[in-house]
Amino acid sequence: MSTLGIIAILTLLYWILITLDTHKGLHLLHTLPKSTKLPDKPPLVSVILAAKEEEGTILETVRHLLSQNYPRLEIITVNDRSQDATGVRLDELRRWSEQKQNIQTPLRIIHITHLPEGWLGKNHALYQGYQQARGQYLLFTDADIIFSPGTISDAVTFMKEKEVHHLTLTPNMIARSALLKGFVHFFLFSFSLFVRPWRANIDNPRGQGIGIGAFNMLSRSAYEAIGTHQAIALRPDDDLQLGISVKRAGFKQRVLSGKHTLQVEWYRSLKEAIIGLEKNLFSGFHYSFTIALLACLGQLIFFIFPWLGLIFLWDWRGAAFAITVILQIWLYRKLMFRLMSKHGDEAFLLPVSASLLLYTIVRSVWLTWKQGGIYWRGTFYSLNELKRKKDSKRTDKK
Repeated sequence: MSTLGIIAILTLLYWILITLDTHKGLHLLHTLPKSTKLPDKPPLVSVILAAKEEEGTILETVRHLLSQNYPRLEIITVNDRSQDATGVRLDELRRWSEQKQNIQTPLRIIHITHLPEGWLGKNHALYQGYQQARGQYLLFTDADIIFSPGTISDAVTFMKEKEVHHLTLTPNMIARSALLKGFVHFFLFSFSLFVRPWRANIDNPRGQGIGIGAFNMLSRSAYEAIGTHQAIALRPDDDLQLGISVKRAGFKQRVLSGKHTLQVEWYRSLKEAIIGLEKNLFSGFHYSFTIALLACLGQLIFFIFPWLGLIFLWDWRGAAFAITVILQIWLYRKLMFRLMSKHGDEAFLLPVSASLLLYTIVRSVWLTWKQGGIYWRGTFYSLNELKRKKDSKRTDKK
């Protein structure tokens, strides 16, 4: 049998197995339910978000948070060394909210001008917010998320009823162009197939944990037990690592779809998306060139080859690739609808999006190697420092 024949069979088997596993697993992934009644004594929730050069989005995000119908809420916004008007806008918004009698939620602004050694800026900013927080529950979110008025009420009610220590939500992601939508949604698609987020809903500490930057709500006790952001001080994927740490520590975790309650425009252009992802993709492979190479081969063989085989092979191998493409499209549309109520009409862009992600992975690894590290929010972090922090954390666990 030819090499292409072997690839065709292996690829088809992979997609059959992944389709069956995902179809079964999606039954564990539900939408955040609407709360019918808050707890008799609603706990105080501290919303903590970090902002750096976010003058274009931060005001809308904070205004939506101030409009939450949850009765016991405080908002702590950390201006992380912004060089634009982010800090000024936040101070103006705080003064405005204090003059409005219908806004009872306190808004606290923390301005950071110095980043200590051994920290990524965002992680340090969130940790500073935590040190000022008084809430029994801590909600870490991003500076470009739009909340519906009942989001926090629904989340707290769910966590109290289900006795959950960590709740993370997938947002509805919007994009301005078809190509950007295809790329962003494909990243979510391939990421979901890799981490299988629904497995976080199985109460097994050995299972895969997950955290999503748009919405990470934890009990204070769980956050402090995992070592706070100090334990992931140099992780660019801090949101994911937060969820992984919670799961490993044995706390009850749930991931739900927030498609009706959260909205985010992740990136405004395809170029911005590629540049944004290239900064932290390599960290997702634990800065391992071997794992990154395997990820590239996986993208090429399982996502791109089937489309090429469908076009250029007119025998049984082409038929096998055709079935693979059908499964790929069906599963993509299924996931997009479950996560965001999207019909996945851009599925015809899957090979293009996969090629763009492959390019982004290669560029991420190459730039990190060439620079000897990464630039994150205007600060350079050496690869040796990032690896040393990761390795020391692994040693501490032993």
